[in-house]
Amino acid sequence: EPVSAAIWTDAEFDHWLATTDAKITYHGNATSNPLAPRDASITRVTYCSSIIGNACGGACTVYYGGATCLNAPNTVCLAATNNVGFCSSAGCVGSCTLLTSCEYYLDGGFCYTPDTKSIIVTTL
Repeated sequence: EPVSAAIWTDAEFDHWLATTDAKITYHGNATSNPLAPRDASITRVTYCSSIIGNACGGACTVYYGGATCLNAPNTVCLAATNNVGFCSSAGCVGSCTLLTSCEYYLDGGFCYTPDTKSIIVTTL
């Protein structure tokens, strides 16, 4: 389980999905074949609406796909398999911060991202 980095490996992401009690909504291709080679252009992101203790949880959305702008109102924490940007306005505009610049980590390696309204997923 990651300790201080919100960029997870696929194994860490799978472990979180298998052990969380969060209410999950899937967006994009929710199935991933563990035997298939990983496509570097695919990013998995989980973003949630609640902090419980020092853990990210509550209602969470899991995105699996390529470059996009995710509408993510009420997001307060997230983790991903690649670097993403989290923005204070809808439409991936306004003030945006890279996940690698996370200032506060929650349990399990999630980044605390209060006031997030959208998430930029890129293929870079």
